Amino acid sequence: MFVYAGTLSLEKELTPVAVEAIQAGDVFIKGGSPGHAVIVMDVAENPDTSERIFLLAQSYMPAQEIHLLCNNTDSGKSPWYSSSFGQQLFTPEWTFRRNQLRRF
Repeated sequence: MFVYAGTLSLEKELTPVAVEAIQAGDVFIKGGSPGHAVIVMDVAENPDTSERIFLLAQSYMPAQEIHLLCNNTDSGKSPWYSSSFGQQLFTPEWTFRRNQLRRF
């Protein structure tokens, strides 16, 4: 995977997904040089409110020492992120737009 593809080509090749349909394995990806991607590791839903929350992880090239991201915008939920984050998803090092969620 890392030999033939980068964030620029993957952003174009992967299928866009609505945040409301987020699943483990989906990625927020910003293609470019530099670009970046974070992977959705888990998703949970509150049965009373239907709020969906998710865990994100990242690494750098080469892909090693993957780690979960903390949620600096909502420390009460950290490391979980709410799917109702608005138009921008703020992670500790990168900001993604809502429409940058993709699926393999």
